[in-house]
Amino acid sequence: MSTDYKKILEMAIGNEIEAHDFYMHAASRSKNELLKSIFTELAEEEEKHKRTLEGFLNNQSLKLNFHVTAPDYKIAETIELPKLTTEMSFADGVALAIKKEQEAMEMYQKFADASSDVEQQKIFLELATMELGHKVKLEDIYVDTAYKEVW
Repeated sequence: MSTDYKKILEMAIGNEIEAHDFYMHAASRSKNELLKSIFTELAEEEEKHKRTLEGFLNNQSLKLNFHVTAPDYKIAETIELPKLTTEMSFADGVALAIKKEQEAMEMYQKFADASSDVEQQKIFLELATMELGHKVKLEDIYVDTAYKEVW
């Protein structure tokens, strides 16, 4: 395994740990039980991704391969980043999570764009796709709750 590949995966693992910790903190601060449940589920997802990335780090023969099958609604691009509060609404809590996933996706995309090594670029693109999957899932929830007129 190349040193660059290993460093990328170690950085991604660190990002997943940070995201897990953020979502656990958000869950602990939320008074809304449904929002608490979503934040806890997101924390569990980040933990699974951390373990997946650790698997790639420990097994050189594995290759990253993430796919997003749903459309990107681009909702994250139209909402402000709400502050985490104990009184935040469900829609604001989901919006906060969407923005966090968008930030992670954009960071990996920028790393991919800056990469001169094709393999390194592929890793960052796969990681960006993984984060896009999170964002799309949250945007589905947001559309169903923030835009009640859809129902």
